[in-house]
Amino acid sequence: MSSLAYGGPRQKATDPAGVTGRLCTWLADFALDAAPAEVIARCKDLILDGVGCALVGAQLPWSRTAVEAMSRLEGRGDVSLIGWGRTLPGPAAALLNGTFIQGFELDDFHPFGPLHSASVVLPALLACAQQTGGVSGAQFLRAAIAGFEVGPRVGMALHGAEMLSRGWHSGSVFGTHAAAAATGVLLRLDAARFEDALGLAATQSGGLMAAQYEAMSKRMHHGFASRAGLTAAYLSAGGYTGIKRVFERDYGGFLSVFGEGHEPDASRIGHKLGEQWETLRIAIKPYAAMGALHAPLDALFDLMARRPFEPGEVAGIDVYMSHAAYHHGWWPLERPITPIAAQMNVAYALAVATLDGAAMVRQFAPARIDRDDVWALIPKIRAHHEPAYDAGGGAGRGRTRLVVRFTDGSADEEVVQTARTMSAPMDAAGVTAKFRALTDGIVMAERQAAIIDMVARLEGVRDVAELVALLAPEVGSAFETDDRL
Repeated sequence: MSSLAYGGPRQKATDPAGVTGRLCTWLADFALDAAPAEVIARCKDLILDGVGCALVGAQLPWSRTAVEAMSRLEGRGDVSLIGWGRTLPGPAAALLNGTFIQGFELDDFHPFGPLHSASVVLPALLACAQQTGGVSGAQFLRAAIAGFEVGPRVGMALHGAEMLSRGWHSGSVFGTHAAAAATGVLLRLDAARFEDALGLAATQSGGLMAAQYEAMSKRMHHGFASRAGLTAAYLSAGGYTGIKRVFERDYGGFLSVFGEGHEPDASRIGHKLGEQWETLRIAIKPYAAMGALHAPLDALFDLMARRPFEPGEVAGIDVYMSHAAYHHGWWPLERPITPIAAQMNVAYALAVATLDGAAMVRQFAPARIDRDDVWALIPKIRAHHEPAYDAGGGAGRGRTRLVVRFTDGSADEEVVQTARTMSAPMDAAGVTAKFRALTDGIVMAERQAAIIDMVARLEGVRDVAELVALLAPEVGSAFETDDRL
């Protein structure tokens, strides 16, 4: 494999004992055999889930709009777009492939350092692998794990979901670091160059959560972060310097700016690094809705299983949530709404789940969103902030209480301490089943099976160009497949 990395003696970070320095030293020294088998297995689950989400997201209407706009701007390149049979320059391909993975709110999330890891890490790695050439599956896994470890740790230093409460799209703020770390591993950066890469990534971080109401751009935020991290790593590899000690700087540093007034905790970045694996805590979604809605959906489905009822029997539904979940997932809806608003709003999610008994692609497709039955139920649903759920940190913020009031005057409730997405993580068989379910009708069965097989044996794959060849050809559209609507 060719490399842009500095070919001279390997250099240390500015302050090897500091927060940034220790992270950069770990990244430069990290080897795949240092990761436990369960971490490698989980990484492969996350890769399969991520590419499955990309295949679904590739031909959605907003993705097509983005591809055509970026193609006019960037022209042809040498990095494949997943599901398009088209190539663009590496940074543009990373942007769009990240947009595809986040394209329908199906992709993974970390509950304590909230970001969608696959959508920032995989696009950057796929772009780097195609541009450098000769990247083995083992090298790809090593780099992916590095990215999966870094992103959530930076997020937890900013107290995770507090970023959402403050209006930041959290994952695009600290996803830049995940992409830069992963790409830097493929480029074989030393600790000094990793320090530059993380500094260059930090200064490109951003993302406003108001995009959740109607904007297509919410789908693209993690793609922006992936492109930024890819760019940062390449600039560093080429000798371009970034902010030194970016996590420690009191003036203009990453934590001091994004955590201003909120007591960021820099120690979380290196806490038990290489011992406690954040890759294992990245959750894979069973629902096509944002992560804070999973506990309310669990509560609803549990109550429906225990006490079956018809939608017409519902007089009202009240759901009690933490501040972060409430602030992120509740606002009064006015018809019409876009799919992104539906996937972020607890009233819509609970209404359609009550009617359909499910919360997947079909429930958030445009044709379903605009039907009268769901709009008759939405006004009966209210969300409430429960301050007690803000205590206990990230674990406490996952609690939800759902109360259903019935037309006969009775009521029933369900309390969920933690969404099953976190408390009972989807196993490898479940991830494979999700991949098949998502891609049925848009990818031929033979291609499905080949992707599943290649990811399962990725550490033995000689060149990830083989995986790219399976991902690149054009796919169908989930919204144009009859059984999705």
